[in-house]
Amino acid sequence: MGCVLLLPATAAQAQQQEGGEAIRGTIVQRPEEGDPVPVPGVDIAVTTGDGEDVGTVTTAEDGSYALELPGPGDYSATLVAETLPEDVQLTDPDRATLEFTIRPGQSRPLLYPLGEAESVGGRFAAFMSRALQLAVEGIKFGLIIAMTAVGLSLIFGTTGLVNFAHGELVTFGAIAAWIINVTFGVHFFLAAILAMGVGALAGGLLDRGLWAPLRRRGTGLIAMLVISIGLSILLRYSFLYFFGGRTRPYGQYAVQRAIEIGPIGIAPKDIIAIVLSLLVLVGVGLILQRTKIGKAMRAVADNRDLAESSGINVERVILFVWAFGAALATLGGVMLGLGEQVSWQMGFQLLLLMFAGVTLGGLGTAYGALLGSIVVGLFIQMSTLVISPELKNVGALLVLIFILLVRPQGILGQAERVG
Repeated sequence: MGCVLLLPATAAQAQQQEGGEAIRGTIVQRPEEGDPVPVPGVDIAVTTGDGEDVGTVTTAEDGSYALELPGPGDYSATLVAETLPEDVQLTDPDRATLEFTIRPGQSRPLLYPLGEAESVGGRFAAFMSRALQLAVEGIKFGLIIAMTAVGLSLIFGTTGLVNFAHGELVTFGAIAAWIINVTFGVHFFLAAILAMGVGALAGGLLDRGLWAPLRRRGTGLIAMLVISIGLSILLRYSFLYFFGGRTRPYGQYAVQRAIEIGPIGIAPKDIIAIVLSLLVLVGVGLILQRTKIGKAMRAVADNRDLAESSGINVERVILFVWAFGAALATLGGVMLGLGEQVSWQMGFQLLLLMFAGVTLGGLGTAYGALLGSIVVGLFIQMSTLVISPELKNVGALLVLIFILLVRPQGILGQAERVG
């Protein structure tokens, strides 16, 4: 297997362009045996950080290239893959465009990940390996979305409230676990359990301090939705003020070597996230089906007035739902932070996907939220096989629209008569 390298400019080239801002280097193919072979005729298009065209440089017969830049600043350089020889390819198509900053008087080479082109069979094998890897990542992401979305769905089912502040409970859980783990030196697993307790307490206090008084006053659902949006903004920027804008890892398991299982590489912490998410979601199902409080939750979600007339304390059930849903959201935030580090807006970035999972599965149903979230997580990751990773969330929402056009009540939702 050969490889292609970008080498710095020669001394002669450096002297020729000394003092000016530029990109320069050499593209060569370095086979397993023999001398490096230059790769001529490759186009590199350069633009400024504002998108203004600077020019296009083509590698010479010896593989070298040099392009004067208008001055210091931010630039991007795109390697035109169509101009590569047939036996050379980009090993990571997402890095065909490189963004970089040039200082006064600086010249620099461009380092593209290039390698020997594979045969049709090799490309298919690589495609299948990547598909399996993305499927595992999609299952993990879908399970995390499911943990956070189940609480959102239960809150909607029992109160009718579309809670736009639910994403901030996800962030709250991740930050709480980080503070307990890093600031107080508590091990990650114990910190996660304590964060769940803190999250459950926060959910209960939110209900008793804010939502229950609003329900007693007869506040409409639209007004409560607007209040939840305001609460979301308040909490999100409070997190930014107190926690800061940079991402932060937990004290343990920040960097791990992946375990190779056939063509799939998975870090031990991802295995923990998948197994723990499955256990928690199975536990949620057992609580809903087998316990007294679970049956009461389902009864209130199905018909609040009938449940109240049957002797069920509806307000107590709603309080439990808020605490239970907040605990699940905080645990989901901890698992998300374990894989992606902790950020002040991580829950907000997940909110739309939670809504997609809940709506796709069926509004107000815990099992629908579980199924819909896994579908969303899988599609988000698998869609990067054919579309740019920057558009992966858009693809999931398009699938949501399509399924709702075919089945408006969602996958597990029940059709209701209107009018």
